[in-house]
Amino acid sequence: MTTPDFSILEAVRRRRPLVHCISNAVSACGCASLALAVGASPIMAQAPQEMEAIAAVSAAAVLNTGTPQEEKFQACLLRGREAERLGQPLVLDTVGVGASPWRLEQAEALLAAFTPTLLRVNAGEAQALLGLESQERGVDAPASSPARRAELALRLARERRTAVLLSGQSDMVCDGNVLWEISGGSAQILQITGAGCMLSVLCGVFAAVEPDAAAAAVSAAAFWKACSRRAEEWSGGRGPGSFRAALLDAAGTLTAADCAAGAQIRRV
Repeated sequence: MTTPDFSILEAVRRRRPLVHCISNAVSACGCASLALAVGASPIMAQAPQEMEAIAAVSAAAVLNTGTPQEEKFQACLLRGREAERLGQPLVLDTVGVGASPWRLEQAEALLAAFTPTLLRVNAGEAQALLGLESQERGVDAPASSPARRAELALRLARERRTAVLLSGQSDMVCDGNVLWEISGGSAQILQITGAGCMLSVLCGVFAAVEPDAAAAAVSAAAFWKACSRRAEEWSGGRGPGSFRAALLDAAGTLTAADCAAGAQIRRV
């Protein structure tokens, strides 16, 4: 991959893939709304008893371990195994994995049971999964330099043998060999909750129509930054509520040409 192909947006809007999300309770509504806005069809099934049936009709799955419970981890385990059996795109977002030993233990159990197509983390979560000292505050990531995020993304991709999207002021995508940095966007996105969870859902939506997981992640990250830039313009400084609404408006109206024109992507 040299540059992202934003015709992926047209493919999503044409095919309307069914994307199954086991979601974070804090961000479930925003994630479903974003998937709809960009052109996909979300299903937010959570019960372990229906994982096999939901997998059979889905094009991709996004597993989010935020607001964890035993039943939720069981659903993620079943859904991850089924996605792997079916060869479906599978995004795992280990929200706040370093916040408690129990949460880390459960995430490690998931990663031992199946390998996601894409692992979506922030710097603190990457450190926890790598067995490094993490300074997470709840689910928030510690400040880190681009060089540090690049190092973490590369190491995590190689150790877990999967593509990684490590989000931050600039996002890092790594397939284990090549690393891309996606810059730009609006700092106002830090004022709303669930932006990372929504990025994970975008990765799942794009992976439903793009077989290269790293390419899907680069396009999703660049698209989300384009949405945040447009939302900052449209919300006019009125506050986080207006900014959140404008994010959905941008997701539903940005074109491939809009994204390509403002994309800030470089191979590191």
